[in-house]
Amino acid sequence: MDVALRVVALREKRRVVKLIAVLVGATPAAELFANRQAEACRAVGIDYELKKLSAGATQTELAGVMHKLNEDASVTGIMLHLPLPEHLNATDLQYAIDRWKDVEGVNPANIGYVVYGQRALVPFTAASCVKLVRATGTDLKGAEAVVVGASQIVGKPVALLLMQELATVCVCNVATKDLMLHTQRADILVVAVGKAGLIGPEHVKAGAIVIDVGINRVTQPDGTKKTVGDVQFDAVAEKAGWITPVPGGVGPMTVAILLRNTVRAAELLAGMTAG
Repeated sequence: MDVALRVVALREKRRVVKLIAVLVGATPAAELFANRQAEACRAVGIDYELKKLSAGATQTELAGVMHKLNEDASVTGIMLHLPLPEHLNATDLQYAIDRWKDVEGVNPANIGYVVYGQRALVPFTAASCVKLVRATGTDLKGAEAVVVGASQIVGKPVALLLMQELATVCVCNVATKDLMLHTQRADILVVAVGKAGLIGPEHVKAGAIVIDVGINRVTQPDGTKKTVGDVQFDAVAEKAGWITPVPGGVGPMTVAILLRNTVRAAELLAGMTAG
């Protein structure tokens, strides 16, 4: 069912759908992203509130905010904008979010559900990657899939979701001895490392699906900043069958999955079973 229709169904049962996003140390870029989230929420009838805290907020203060939001029955979804100031532990704060309000799917319980093939609130970036792969119309059964990067909230969940699609999955990490040996075999290549230009055309099989999750700010020769991915887009695009750009690829899809997860969280809290 369409997300907007699911919101209507919840409101007809007098159930709220409200997402609170927590932003620490606001920057123009972060506020722009938050504004886009707010617009997307409004478009489907989800209440959205941005809670701003100063860059000097402590771990204890943030944990207290998470606790209050967990206990607030009017709040059905919580997300924490990253990155956080260096003195804060993002992992501990994400883990503090109630699993039924965890719209990003970063609570260990929600990641654990993925391990067992169940989907309560799926890690939204990982789900976005798989959604994009499916959009190509490729049959994932038996496909060779390589995930470069083994993070807890992207790399590992992507691998698990691809395994559920019966793809044959290899996960490469910092200790992988010959990265190219693995990536050249990939029908599906997902890259989520955070290292600009890591993957070039020599790494990619002709016709492969390449999903670039990396977001890196690099300085151009003229001193200006530019956002690029982990993949050398122009060069790899000539060889790949499908490739996502940065920005404009995985990012917009994560917003769509965020909306879906936000409605799903409200349905779970309301005892509804819509998918």
